[in-house]
Amino acid sequence: MSAQGTRGFTLVELVIIILILAIVSTVAITKLSNTFDTAQAEHTKHELDELARAIVGTPELYTNGARSEFGYVGDVGSLPPNLDALVANPGGYTTWDGPYIATGFAPDDFKQDGWGVDYTYSDTLLRSTGSGTNIDKVFATSSAALLANSIEGTVIDADQSLPGSTYADSIVVRLSYPDGAGGTAAVAVNTDSRGYFSISNLPIGNHVLQVVYIPDSDTVTLPVSLNPGLNARLDIVFPADLW
Repeated sequence: MSAQGTRGFTLVELVIIILILAIVSTVAITKLSNTFDTAQAEHTKHELDELARAIVGTPELYTNGARSEFGYVGDVGSLPPNLDALVANPGGYTTWDGPYIATGFAPDDFKQDGWGVDYTYSDTLLRSTGSGTNIDKVFATSSAALLANSIEGTVIDADQSLPGSTYADSIVVRLSYPDGAGGTAAVAVNTDSRGYFSISNLPIGNHVLQVVYIPDSDTVTLPVSLNPGLNARLDIVFPADLW
């Protein structure tokens, strides 16, 4: 019985095998590339959320019934001039209370997307362009919603009386808030005869409001929480019968 030799591959078979290997490699590379892009996109979206939180705080975070975190805007009273201002005081601001970016980022990493491309930041928009398709994070409907809110209310005394024209100029409503340039501004207004007052062009954040009845130096002090685009309405009652 004679031994039978091993048959080699024909040229056609070799070509088919090479084609199969090429197809398998292409599919594998495509899947790896898609997985990489998905991971980078998710990383970028998470980082954009962190940047937005640093700028305007976390709406869901409350303490004692009031929102407690308003980020850079709530402390300074203006939008940051650039992303660097979220980690370093932009000019000796006394109201700056950063860094607002969570620890754990490599230096300058918070300014770059998952593809190593710098984020663009303008008004209320953060944008990643590294993937070739924009990934956007809009953190407010407008800058006015962050910087031009108002407080209004009515002041009465303990027996529910309005001040009338006689006492209106004796009631002073004072408010302190960050002035947008690193300091604190203060505004004072009188009520009208109905006890009504209004203060506008205020940044989001937690501010301190005082209502003073000048002749007797009676004072009511209360915190006011201003949320984006939601003007505050207060009804203030003095604990004594003043007029």
